[in-house]
Amino acid sequence: MREVKPYTMYKHFKGFKVLVLGIAKHTETLEDLVIYYCMHSDNNSNHTNGIYARPLDMFLSEVDHEKYPDVKQKYRFEEIKK
Repeated sequence: MREVKPYTMYKHFKGFKVLVLGIAKHTETLEDLVIYYCMHSDNNSNHTNGIYARPLDMFLSEVDHEKYPDVKQKYRFEEIKK
């Protein structure tokens, strides 16, 4: 089972890198949210450098290869191994 590791770098399938800061709970739904700092963003996404929250399930999800057939990465975010 995949898990999200705080203080770990991940690469989004569109190419930008993020540093996961931690996991938070939504105050009303108690849904798990990944809190991350986006860096090295370009014009290929709606992210700019800054802090974002994304549902954990979405963070761990696979890339929609029907929508993005040329993407080689399996998951939306993949850990960057040192």
